[in-house]
Amino acid sequence: MTSATSEKTRRLGAAPEPALLDPAERMGVDELRALQLERLQWTLRHAYDNVPHYRAAFDAAGVHPDDCRELADLARFPTTAKADLRENYPFGMFAVPQDEVRRVHASSGTTGRPTVVGYTERDIATWATVMARSIRAAGGRAGDKLHNAYGYGLFTGGLGAHYGAEALGCTVIPVSGGMTPRQVQLITDFEPRVIMVTPSYMLTVIDEFEKQGLDPRASSLQIGIFGAEPWTEQMRTEMEERLDIEAVDIYGLSEVMGPGIAQECVETKDGLHIWEDHFLPEVIDPATGEVLPEGEQGELVLTSLTKEALPIIRYRTRDLTRLLPGTARPAMRRMEKVTGRTDDMIILRGVNLFPTQIEEVVLRTPGLSPHFSLELTSRGRMDHLTVHVEARPDCAAQRRDVAAREVEKAVKDTVGTSVEVRVVDPETLARSVGKLQRLTDHRDR
Repeated sequence: MTSATSEKTRRLGAAPEPALLDPAERMGVDELRALQLERLQWTLRHAYDNVPHYRAAFDAAGVHPDDCRELADLARFPTTAKADLRENYPFGMFAVPQDEVRRVHASSGTTGRPTVVGYTERDIATWATVMARSIRAAGGRAGDKLHNAYGYGLFTGGLGAHYGAEALGCTVIPVSGGMTPRQVQLITDFEPRVIMVTPSYMLTVIDEFEKQGLDPRASSLQIGIFGAEPWTEQMRTEMEERLDIEAVDIYGLSEVMGPGIAQECVETKDGLHIWEDHFLPEVIDPATGEVLPEGEQGELVLTSLTKEALPIIRYRTRDLTRLLPGTARPAMRRMEKVTGRTDDMIILRGVNLFPTQIEEVVLRTPGLSPHFSLELTSRGRMDHLTVHVEARPDCAAQRRDVAAREVEKAVKDTVGTSVEVRVVDPETLARSVGKLQRLTDHRDR
């Protein structure tokens, strides 16, 4: 934070009282590992007995639930991919009768059949528990007003945050996404302490404050819990300085539960503690599938330990991270902040490039706003990437060309490939109210 940090953020950053933590957060490592093994053995048996896909996959791999005698044995079992859920659309992966399913969520299905997930009554209670734990770890407390701008509906973000906030004892303002001027009005009038939203849309809301002549730093907001898309430390700094909040990361994905799988603790902000009493993490080499040692970067793989309706075994998230020892919650391992996904990776003239690498450069370049988009095209036999980025309102016209050249040089120096940068007028690029899609691919096929 800058030297102008106000009293509202000076009150934050302290660890919660031990009495506020639930028993799982106070476990020792040995106790947690024993609980994980017990729950993993139950999950493998539950999946094998009740989901034809898992029975066939285990049999084909030559493994049986009884073969899991220690946590390391999980590596012998096959992974699950998004394609498996799509092939069993809509309810083929469910492990309980239909009349025990209390809720169904689904992905948008924009690239094919949607992935469908289900929850029993106990699953919903578990989800609310880990979400309440996450909000508390972010600094939220019972009695807080929480502005929930995650999308409601089949997307898991809105209702996941909603139930968790209520379980913690917060007053929920269920705004959902969109209608940005109204978001600002409600924040101003209702004075929430906590906001939950995607980081890209939070920037749009901050812009709207300024457009209305309001100082975002003077708002009631003290805590922002941001997830559903990768974001960088530069983005954290941008939001904290412009809004005067503590910006913390939350992680989840629908196929495993929804938001609330892991949470950054406000007192450390050093990665996301995985709630390991419910989710068992591994990191694998995305090419070979080999489990990597703790501390090495690879693809995050998650296994649910308590889900009834849709147990998930070794789900390949496509998110790139590494596992680290616990800090604020010592027994719970941390995952490094996700800044890229294997399916977001752009291979440009033989070089691997992630949108977050562009974001880091843009956000440290004077005169440029955080709003940018990427366009892939073909030029002859070569791929070409154009970065369209908005100038800040106070960026002089002569500064724009200089800023564009600075970004091009920084990308070339840090990533090792050339891109074209075009600086455009403020408020000319499309805004997202949900998950942000930065890349448009117009290459010849």
